[in-house]
Amino acid sequence: MAGAPGSPNFGPRRDGARPSLVVLHYTGMPTSGAARALLCDPAAEVSAHWLIDEAGRAEQLVDEGQRAWHAGAGAWGAVRDVNSHSIGIEIANPGDAPFAEPQMATVERLLAEILGRWAIPPERVIAHSDMAPDRKRDPGPRFDWRRLALGGLAVWPKAGPEREAEGRSPLRGSLRAFGYPDMPSGLLLAAFRLRFRPWASGPEDATDRALAADLARRFPVDDARPSA
Repeated sequence: MAGAPGSPNFGPRRDGARPSLVVLHYTGMPTSGAARALLCDPAAEVSAHWLIDEAGRAEQLVDEGQRAWHAGAGAWGAVRDVNSHSIGIEIANPGDAPFAEPQMATVERLLAEILGRWAIPPERVIAHSDMAPDRKRDPGPRFDWRRLALGGLAVWPKAGPEREAEGRSPLRGSLRAFGYPDMPSGLLLAAFRLRFRPWASGPEDATDRALAADLARRFPVDDARPSA
């Protein structure tokens, strides 16, 4: 992992904030070179701390102590200024392609370093679509979140017969308790499925409710508790 910070698009973290979240993105552009040019263009007013190219090379564009401009409007739990509280990782991907093995391996190595460096727990590694369900889909349905969870770098919900009662828990309350922002239930269901059940369709079901309730029970954001 090499490269000196190369984007001018950053500023100080507000109100003394420290990184407590990691937000994963796909670039949504044809090449990593095009993405880097945008992230380093002063006129674009966007940036990220890290960019991972197609071959799995990681380049630091903004010092992690600074506030990069990658998240925009959105929220996670009590955090409203996500840029001031997060580290952003952009992964070169047009948005509809599998993520290459070298990229995933680099994501794992980089996340392990960041979580250790800033004492961030794995439940606070989130998707851009998690914090902004009304306008974002990245890193998208083809990103392997379960792989990260198996490595202790993110979280994954559990459900089974012993948790049948959780299938009756209000979905929206569980998702809000886990961290999702205050938005209509349909948007929250879509964001939840995009990350945890990208193959699912139709109205919410008992499996959605059980999985969301499990996340809320084990990983309540800001010590929140599930509510309707």
